[in-house]
Amino acid sequence: MKPSIRSKLEQLTGRLTELDQLLGQQDVARDMDNYRKLTREHAEIGQVVALYAEFRKAEDGLSEAQEMLVDPEMKALAEDEIPRCRGEMTRVEEALQKALLPRDPNDERNLFLEIRAGTGGDESALFAGDLFRMYTRYAERQRWQVEVISASESELGGYREVIARVLGNGAYSKLKFESGGHRVQRVPETETQGRIHTSACTVAVLPEADELAEVDINPAELRIDTFRASGAGGQHINKTDSAVRITHLPTGIVVECQDDRSQHRNKAQALAVLAARIKDKQTREQQAKIASTRKSLIGSGDRSERIRTYNFPQGRMTDHRINLTLYKLDSIMDGDLEELVSALTAEHQAELLAALSET
Repeated sequence: MKPSIRSKLEQLTGRLTELDQLLGQQDVARDMDNYRKLTREHAEIGQVVALYAEFRKAEDGLSEAQEMLVDPEMKALAEDEIPRCRGEMTRVEEALQKALLPRDPNDERNLFLEIRAGTGGDESALFAGDLFRMYTRYAERQRWQVEVISASESELGGYREVIARVLGNGAYSKLKFESGGHRVQRVPETETQGRIHTSACTVAVLPEADELAEVDINPAELRIDTFRASGAGGQHINKTDSAVRITHLPTGIVVECQDDRSQHRNKAQALAVLAARIKDKQTREQQAKIASTRKSLIGSGDRSERIRTYNFPQGRMTDHRINLTLYKLDSIMDGDLEELVSALTAEHQAELLAALSET
């Protein structure tokens, strides 16, 4: 193991001890934002320190076995133990190398999922509905919660646009590679001659900010409009100005929320989505600068980038970024995304490891 990596691991071991002391204080939970940051850091460092403890245990075992070589009675045992310890050290060192890769600070956050119909008219809206169901079923498999923030339904079903909040451990880490253009090839129900149509939707996955203060939003730069909600909801929803539209003047970002009867809750939800979108815009601008020197294999995160094709006649899904084709479209559309998510994550880690090797 390189001395620089060992030094880093010793520092993390000391930091974990410090975090144990901080989290053991009686008033630690008074500041919930700070408490969440400390527990998140503890969870991340704890895994690395546990691996380092395994490495040191194998290292000590190797040292003891080498000392036993001089004892004729223990030599046979030592000769068996030495390769085992070396193998264990190699395995753990590889795991540590991955664990020490730069972590995305947003990985453990909740997220906002935005799906918008694109080219293809009603068929695109129907596909947007299918995508939303796919992600909802995947969330159910992960035991996450899904809250619809706003939805604009099309006349034939599906959505022109749907925005949802997904709450769960590691939600963003699992779905962060879903942003981009999703294309579908299938025969629409309204097609009488059996011709295959191509349509598309855009998906955006935005990490939720811990709090609005994390994003600098000047109230003077917001235009807030209220209006009567449209769509289903009974008598009440059309009688009060409960719907809220917020425009962030510097960026032109507009957020509407009308899903709740309460104007106050709609405004709070809209502000949360606005904060996530502003943060996402800032992140993508930073990534664009980095991408000028090194382009990610998983894509630039550009919403216009076509990342995936769903071909219903052939029952296949192809992710163009990693050239992965799976012939199990029915189960994928029913939320079976784990194989795809694992492949995207593995490719991303391989790229990070390659960058680490270069430095």
